[in-house]
Amino acid sequence: MSAITKKYLDELTYQIVGASIEVHKHMGRGLLESVYHQCMKEELNHRKINFHTELCIPIRYKEKELDIDFRCDLFVENCLVVELKAVNELVPQFEAQLLTYMKLLKAPKGILINFNCSNIFKEGQKTFVNEYFKGLK
Repeated sequence: MSAITKKYLDELTYQIVGASIEVHKHMGRGLLESVYHQCMKEELNHRKINFHTELCIPIRYKEKELDIDFRCDLFVENCLVVELKAVNELVPQFEAQLLTYMKLLKAPKGILINFNCSNIFKEGQKTFVNEYFKGLK
């Protein structure tokens, strides 16, 4: 992968949202998050998109590695964090979780996807950017 640009991240976001729409179309709503997670992994593999799953996020404080079990659902192309949910409503805690992972992984963009909705595109996803995104061309 060459240098990450805003355009590249926008195209990647489009692909990820498209993958989640495809999973939602085939699986519907009302399943456990773990089912959607496995389906997303299959869909991303099918689309030849590189990702890490259940990535353990290291946290260092004053040269010491802390024992905090943060796991990112999907870390796509080493630049985009994807958190998957299957809940009645997205709450601020989920946004804080995603923003924390983005900062710790130095990822400029993140997507929060909720499969327990009628329409992923309209109501089931939120995209976030941070200070790393602002520095990109």
